[in-house]
Amino acid sequence: MPGEWVPDPAVRVAVQTPSLLGESPMWHPVEQVLYWCDIAGRKLQRFDPVAGELVHWDFDTEVASCAPMLDGGLLLAMRDGLWRFDTATGRRQRLAAPPYDPASERFNDGKCDPQGRFWVGTIYEPRDPALASLHCYSAGGKLVRKADGITVSNGLAWSPNGRTMYWSDTKAHTVYAFDFDPAAGDMCNRRVHASFSAKVPGASLEGYGGRPDGAAVDVQGCYWVAMFEGQRLLRLSPDGGLLREVRLPVRCATMPCFGGADLKTLYVTTARENRPAHELAGQPWAGCVLALDVLVPGLPANLFG
Repeated sequence: MPGEWVPDPAVRVAVQTPSLLGESPMWHPVEQVLYWCDIAGRKLQRFDPVAGELVHWDFDTEVASCAPMLDGGLLLAMRDGLWRFDTATGRRQRLAAPPYDPASERFNDGKCDPQGRFWVGTIYEPRDPALASLHCYSAGGKLVRKADGITVSNGLAWSPNGRTMYWSDTKAHTVYAFDFDPAAGDMCNRRVHASFSAKVPGASLEGYGGRPDGAAVDVQGCYWVAMFEGQRLLRLSPDGGLLREVRLPVRCATMPCFGGADLKTLYVTTARENRPAHELAGQPWAGCVLALDVLVPGLPANLFG
């Protein structure tokens, strides 16, 4: 990416209040509002774009991802387990204990599949060896380990027909695709959907394309992925080819999601935690939620239950 970096002028700031580590945006299909997590800030955020209202809930540990529930609550993936959270009362009820040592691992990216099962991966914080894993939690209350051998679980999404599942290892700069059995909730035939060049140790970030973080799929089956430290979003075709690059005004995008009544607003969470002062000085929107209008709508968030 040589030359001057010119952000796409269509990208705007949707929520000015910054998060330290904004992640896992989710457009609630019933409430018609945007939720997202500030992992480092230990907050769950909610924004109503019609009313212009921003509210948040504070927790005593990290909340990494969320999903809407059929009974009206939210399912939260936190360092200390999976919880049902009532936004009206602020009460939470633990659904499952963490299947790892919370001193070195925590839940990360999580989403429901079209059948209402919650899939959530982990991040192994020491980064080496690759001890992170992927789990599936069903309405019956069972948490099952589905895959492992990675370091930073991200990029969960499903194709419009529910037959292809996506999952990425951010540290490995790789997005994987799997054949998915909707009835059984099984994944097989793992293959590389897209891979990206690793960052050269000690080298400048100029020209670095980033590593795949969170993602979302549109109705045409294209995979939108945030490239952390790459200052861009990519739209990949169902076979992994690059269709579009959206240049961003911040270095660290973390995850896109489709929102709005027509699901044609692409919201993007970003991060400012641990970024150098000179970078933040030149990128005042770092940590804010960005937005971009798109022509092809996205798939709605699936409800748990």
